[in-house]
Amino acid sequence: MRRLSIVRAVPVLALVAPALVALPGAPPAAAAPVPPKVPVATGTGGAVSSVDPDATRIGLAVLRSGGNAVDAAVATAAALGVTEPYSAGIGGGGYFVHYDASTGKVATIDGRETAPRGIPADAFLDPATGEPYPFTPDLVTSGVSVGTPGTLATWKRALDRWGSRSLRQVLGRPAALARRGFVVDETFRQQTKDNRERFRTFTSSKRLFLRGGKLPTVGTRFRNPDLARTYDLVRKDGLKPFYRGAIGAEIVKAVRKPPLSGRTDLPVPTGYLTKKDLRGYRVKNQAATRTSYRGLDVHGMAPSSSGGSTVGEALEILERHDLAAMDDAQALHLYLEASARAFADRGVYVGDPAYVDVPLADLLSPTFAAERDCTIDPTRAATKPVEPGDVTSYDGECATGDEAEPVEAPDTENVETTHLSVVDRWGDVVSYTLTIEQTGGSGIVVPGRGFLLNNELTDFTAVPDPEDPNRIQPGKRPRSSMSPTIVLRDGKPVLAVGSPGGSTIITTVLQILVERFDRGRSIAEAVAAPRASQRNTAAVTAEPEFIDAYGPLLEAYGHELAPAGDALTSAAEIGAAAAIEIGPGGLLTAAAEPARRGGGSAGVVRPRTP
Repeated sequence: MRRLSIVRAVPVLALVAPALVALPGAPPAAAAPVPPKVPVATGTGGAVSSVDPDATRIGLAVLRSGGNAVDAAVATAAALGVTEPYSAGIGGGGYFVHYDASTGKVATIDGRETAPRGIPADAFLDPATGEPYPFTPDLVTSGVSVGTPGTLATWKRALDRWGSRSLRQVLGRPAALARRGFVVDETFRQQTKDNRERFRTFTSSKRLFLRGGKLPTVGTRFRNPDLARTYDLVRKDGLKPFYRGAIGAEIVKAVRKPPLSGRTDLPVPTGYLTKKDLRGYRVKNQAATRTSYRGLDVHGMAPSSSGGSTVGEALEILERHDLAAMDDAQALHLYLEASARAFADRGVYVGDPAYVDVPLADLLSPTFAAERDCTIDPTRAATKPVEPGDVTSYDGECATGDEAEPVEAPDTENVETTHLSVVDRWGDVVSYTLTIEQTGGSGIVVPGRGFLLNNELTDFTAVPDPEDPNRIQPGKRPRSSMSPTIVLRDGKPVLAVGSPGGSTIITTVLQILVERFDRGRSIAEAVAAPRASQRNTAAVTAEPEFIDAYGPLLEAYGHELAPAGDALTSAAEIGAAAAIEIGPGGLLTAAAEPARRGGGSAGVVRPRTP
C-alpha cells in the first residue's frame, strides 16, 4: 500500500541557487571539513544506512517529512549518484527488494541493464586477433561494454508501485546536492586517481572529474551542475527525455562514438546501443527468492541476479550444521565449503531466465542441499574448483556414481557498486543494490549530462559458448551477484542487508548472516567483522585482518588464503555493507561500515540516547 502524504510541489527553478552554481572548470571552493560518518545509529521512527553521509541525510529528511521507505530509498540512491558517481547512478542498473508492512509481502524489481538488440555473440573478441579484448583497460573502458541503463526506470516503478511521492518530488534534494556540491574525502580522491588514465581518455570525463587536469583535493567542494540539470529535466518531464528523447540520443552517441580526447592510447571499442534499445527497456516485477534458515525467512533477488539463489543454497547447506556450537575454525571451514558448492552450481545453472531455464526451485531445495552437503568433508577442504551438483537427479542421499566435471567459471565482476537499506515508521523496508559495475563504470561521462555510463556487459562471459548460461545474447540481462536481502521472523522483518563487491557480494551477505544468526555477533559487529570469500577457486580471498585472525586455523583444514585486492586499485577489503536490524518494540539499529571504503553512514529519525 502506498503511504499518502501531502507535499507542497516545489518548482524546478526554485531549486536553482545561482550563487551555488559553478562551472566544471571553476576554481575549487575553500577547504571544508569532511562530514563525519557515523557507522552505527539506534533509535525509532525510521532509519537509513548507506556508504555516504549526504545520501543518508537526504534519506532521513524524506522520512522525517512524512515520506515512506521507498520515497527515502529513491532519494538516497539519487544522492549516491551525486556523491558516489563511480559506483552508481542513472547510467547503470540494480535490484530493489521491498517489504510491505500492510500486506506482509516481499517483492522485487529487476532493474538490471540489458544487452543491445544488435550485439553479436563475439562482441568481446578483438576482430584483429580473434581473442578476447584484455579485460582492463580495453574492455572495461569502452562503448561495447555499455548495457541499456535501468536505474531511472527502477525508481519510477518503485515509486508508482509502493511510494507516496513522485519522481519530481524525491529528486529535489539530490538535484540541490549536485548543484551545491559535496565535500571531497580521501576515498573519492583515491578513486579518481585510480581512474585518472581512463577519465583522461574522454573529453567529457576529463572535464568533470579532472578539472584543470588535476585530481580533486580533499576538503574542497565538488559540484556537478550538469547532473543537477539532468535531474531537473527528469523532474519536469519524467522518463521520456532519458528513454525516448534528448538524453537517450546523447547516451547512444557516447556509446557508438565515444568523446575521445586523444590524450591516451586506450583502444576504446565502440558499442551497439541504439535508441530502440532505450525505448524498449522495461524493468521486471519479480517474486523474491525465499530460504528458511534457523527459523528465519531469508528473501533475496531471483535471476537475473544470482544473489538470492547462491546465498540461499549456501544457507540450505549450512542449515544442516550447528555452527553456533562450533569453534571458529569449524564454523568458518563449513561457511567456505558451502560457498564453494553454491558457486559451482551458480556457474552452470544461473543466467537470465528469459533466455535460460534456471532450476531455481532445485537450487533452493533442502533435499538438493543435503546431497551437496554430502560432498563436504567436515575436517578437510576439498580441492577447488569443486564439481557442480546434478539438479536433474537428486534424492538427498550421498552420491555414489560418476560426478560432473569441475567447472571454474571466469569472474569478470568488479568490486564496486553501492547498497542502501531503509526502514520507515510504518514498518516498510527497502534493501536496494545499484551499480555502474566498474569503479568509474565505462569511464564515459555522457557529455553535458553529468553521469557515467555503466560497463555492465563485462559481467557476461567473453568467449562464446552455447552451453554457458551467461553468454552474450541480444536483449539479455548479464548475470549479477547483487544480493539485496530482507530477513523475516514470523512474517515480520528483522533485517535488511546488502553490499557492493562484485561476486564477493554473495559471500559478504552470507557471512554477515552467519555472523549475526550463528556466531552471536550484533549486527554492527557482523558488518565490521573481517571477511573471506570462497567462490569455488583454488584460494580463498581474504582481508588481511581475517588472515591474521584465522589463517593458521583454516590452513590446518587445507584452505589456502590469499590477500584481497582489486587489480585496478589498492583496496584490500571485501564489500561495504549497509544494514538495518529491527529489534523488539521496533527499535532500529542502522549499521554501516566503520572503515571499508572510508566508512559508511547510518542514521535514525529519532535517535535513542545511550
